[in-house]
Amino acid sequence: MDNKQKYQKKLEEISRISMDQAKKLILDEARAEAREDIVRIIREAEEGAKLTANMRAQEILSDALRHGALDIIPEYTVSVIKISDEDSKGRIIGKEGRNIRAFETATGVDVGLDEEGIIRLSSFDSVRREIARRALELLIKDTRIQPIRIEEVVEQQKKEVSRILFEEGQKIAQEIGVLNIHPDLLSILGRFKFRTSFGQNLVVHSLEVAKIGAYLAAEIGANVEITKLGCLFHDIGKVVSDKEGSHVQLGVELLQKYKMPREVINAVAEHHEDKAFSSVESVLVYIADAASGGRPGARHEDVEGYVKRIRDMEEIAKSFEGVTDAFAFEAGRELRVLIDPGKLDDIETTIAAKRIKEEIDKKLIVPGVVRVTAIREFRTSEPKE
Repeated sequence: MDNKQKYQKKLEEISRISMDQAKKLILDEARAEAREDIVRIIREAEEGAKLTANMRAQEILSDALRHGALDIIPEYTVSVIKISDEDSKGRIIGKEGRNIRAFETATGVDVGLDEEGIIRLSSFDSVRREIARRALELLIKDTRIQPIRIEEVVEQQKKEVSRILFEEGQKIAQEIGVLNIHPDLLSILGRFKFRTSFGQNLVVHSLEVAKIGAYLAAEIGANVEITKLGCLFHDIGKVVSDKEGSHVQLGVELLQKYKMPREVINAVAEHHEDKAFSSVESVLVYIADAASGGRPGARHEDVEGYVKRIRDMEEIAKSFEGVTDAFAFEAGRELRVLIDPGKLDDIETTIAAKRIKEEIDKKLIVPGVVRVTAIREFRTSEPKE
């Protein structure tokens, strides 16, 4: 036995472990130290990646918002016409009011003549109001105001406004590079020129959303064309005036009618989170819409009107039998209703929620779809002994 083997045997006797066991202990300790180092390195890498990702996300979003900047000046619908003398107002009214009745019948708008030097035109349809404004201005200049002439001028202006709508739709589509849109859909898109939502003109808003969405899609490798179309048409339902329903529902039905791609229709259907997102493009449309509508100064709503709408929602719910309280959340998009379990059972609770929603849709104008959640909870507790 050589000296090396003697020392090895002596060490084994002192330590009471074999050489193989000693090797295993050393390796285990080395592995533990290495594992700690690996975990530390991974954590540092993850933190670095998160920081880099956040910085990159901020860069992408800020660049996207910059790309959404527009040089377009919105044109809001004018519903007030100034007149220089009261004689013009008399001609508009006509003998026994026949001219004003003919004008209201031909245009479908209400004419207000109560204020001196001002004529007010009111209608829920902004395009009708624009036709009436143009027609009335021409009639005042022409001075020949009579029922037959009124009908002729209104018809002329209907054709003129139809042409303007189509041209405006073309301009909007060309602005973001969207081609092969059905002509009828372009004309409907042109209605954005005369429509605002929360004080934000729809042409400006839709172009902002489309440019922001397109930039984001290009940055992350999503389908740019689908994103642009989804952004462009996300609020198209707001200019559909001949049907009842939320703007999301009306927009989806309109795009289905003109056989737009399924992905585009889904993006429109999901941009208020009424449905779960079905694609990355849908998420981008939602983000771009929120970015455009949420920037400072983009939208405004009368505070008193907003508060009244929220209170009205809650009061409508409280008026139903079995409802103990109601609370509006998410700017009035969700209404949580508390049910007395002693008065309504599960089936009656479901029916009550449906009727509350129907009543809100009937009486209030609310952006998006209101989700009514009825909560029926039975609690019992035993007293402490």
